[in-house]
Amino acid sequence: MPRLVLIRHGQSAWNLENRFTGWWDVTLTPQGEAEAKAAGELMAAKGLDFDRAFTSFQTRAIKTLNLALEAMGRLWLPVAKDWRLNERHYGGLTGLDKAETAAKHGDEQVKVWRRSFDTPPPPLEAGGPYDLAQDRRYDGIAIPATESLKDTIARVLPYWEEAIAPALLRDERVVISAHGNSLRALVKHLSAIPDDEITGLEIPTGQPIVYELDGELNALDRYYLSER
Repeated sequence: MPRLVLIRHGQSAWNLENRFTGWWDVTLTPQGEAEAKAAGELMAAKGLDFDRAFTSFQTRAIKTLNLALEAMGRLWLPVAKDWRLNERHYGGLTGLDKAETAAKHGDEQVKVWRRSFDTPPPPLEAGGPYDLAQDRRYDGIAIPATESLKDTIARVLPYWEEAIAPALLRDERVVISAHGNSLRALVKHLSAIPDDEITGLEIPTGQPIVYELDGELNALDRYYLSER
């Protein structure tokens, strides 16, 4: 049976500072690095192994994957990186302190921006400090100005169908290091979670989630590796 492991990146610098991050590229904190290493050590101790890995274009997810694979002695595994596994784009909220934003706009408005399924935050201002138009990694990519979770799902699932699902159907063991919302998209799809419930799903940093799948990639079981 195919096995899939999902890992949300370890704590990032802006997680620690309680800022909206989205597509902006920040690195891991020392705690985040420790979480990634611990994830790899746990997977090795539980006897997991992989044939292929996937991650986003963002440093925090890439470093988490590398640290976990290094702890497993598997840095040599083939890794595919794709922007479609990036975090949700938080638009004009990017870089803002979450508590200060709530004080300015009200808790309810910020809750809608953060947790609504299909209401995106205000768009990012072109030419501002967090504009990624000149970032080489996104050459030829239509960078969104903002995204809802629904928008994020709309880019993650085609990549799942195009690249990840075929690997699993070849009986390859797959690990994905990504972000809270890109992983929510996959969990929603695999576990058939309704729109109004998926936004409440919390995915902790650095905790491997294991999916046991059948031959048609239907989920037979989903659990945190630390709980088994």
